[in-house]
Amino acid sequence: MSIAADWQVLLLPGDGVGPEVTDAAELVLKVAAEHVPLRCTRTLIGGASLNETGQALNEDTLRLCSACDAVLLGAVGGPQWNDLPAENRPEYALLTLRRKMKLFANLRPVKLRSQLLHASPLREENAGRGVDIMVVRELGGGLYYGPRGTDGTGTGQRAYDTLAYTRAEIQQVVREAFRQAHRRNRSLTSVDKANVLETSRLWRDVVNETAPLYPDVDTEHLYVDNCAMQLVLDPARFDVVVTENTFGDILSDLGGALAGSIGMLPSVSISRGDHPCLYEPVHGSAPEIAGQGIANPLGAILSVQMMLDITFGREDLAQHLDEAIDDVLEKHCFTRDIAQKGVPPVSTGEMARQVADRFAARIQDMSSPAGPHG
Repeated sequence: MSIAADWQVLLLPGDGVGPEVTDAAELVLKVAAEHVPLRCTRTLIGGASLNETGQALNEDTLRLCSACDAVLLGAVGGPQWNDLPAENRPEYALLTLRRKMKLFANLRPVKLRSQLLHASPLREENAGRGVDIMVVRELGGGLYYGPRGTDGTGTGQRAYDTLAYTRAEIQQVVREAFRQAHRRNRSLTSVDKANVLETSRLWRDVVNETAPLYPDVDTEHLYVDNCAMQLVLDPARFDVVVTENTFGDILSDLGGALAGSIGMLPSVSISRGDHPCLYEPVHGSAPEIAGQGIANPLGAILSVQMMLDITFGREDLAQHLDEAIDDVLEKHCFTRDIAQKGVPPVSTGEMARQVADRFAARIQDMSSPAGPHG
């Protein structure tokens, strides 16, 4: 991506813990802004927008998304909106935003850091082997976008959601997954349910047709149920996992447990054409802990880390931020979800301040004439 004279970052805090983790991410963005020309703007989405404007996603927000270079989303949704018609709920706004921004693939890294082995449910021997997986989830098709509805009444009432994919939709996400595998450890696992579903049989055909274009990538197929089991039994075997929308949603949340907490997981959704990428933690709005200052902001901060690399092209700053997070965790600075027994947890804001300060210090150390040991 070409370097812009002045990067525009749109913040969409949303609902639940979204504003809290977005504030944390913005603190880190302010440090980055001393080295990258960027400006942050905020606007409403989800339930917050619904309450204020009567729409969960309005035209002004869509216009701002189209005009910026990157979007950082907090989370949307909450129980107070659950009784609304589906097309009016905050979650539908997110689905619409993905479609309007032409987002087709969601990249969700799942990494168990050595400082968080205590927080992972994995057996010690499995956790010790490491977890470093990239889940590539198709984002614009499948059950979430197919025809849906209800008909009939009483005991005969029927509800339906339609799972459908075109060859083109599958091709674009599969090619992205192979590109990711080529950059990483050159191993790709394609996940489907081809023994039952026609869409999965088409999915498997496309993967097999694409594999010869990447002869250096080892390719395997797993049924989704077997993949879920293997992620628990032997997560170190996986490098890149590619799958359709619903399976990807579920499996990547399972990855949150492997990493110690779903609060540790960032993501980026990439688009076709010149549309900006959408960055977001994968933990959702977590309304049960909203406003308490205990949410883990590292998923949002790591989403900024991905933004620094992918949108800004600053791999150096992305590396400094990743190392800053390791430094802070090394000091046993943990939020409640990843806290070690006997170690008092820190607040969302304190975790953000610690990471931002360490991020600034690492940049300063590397830019000093004497280098990191000066």
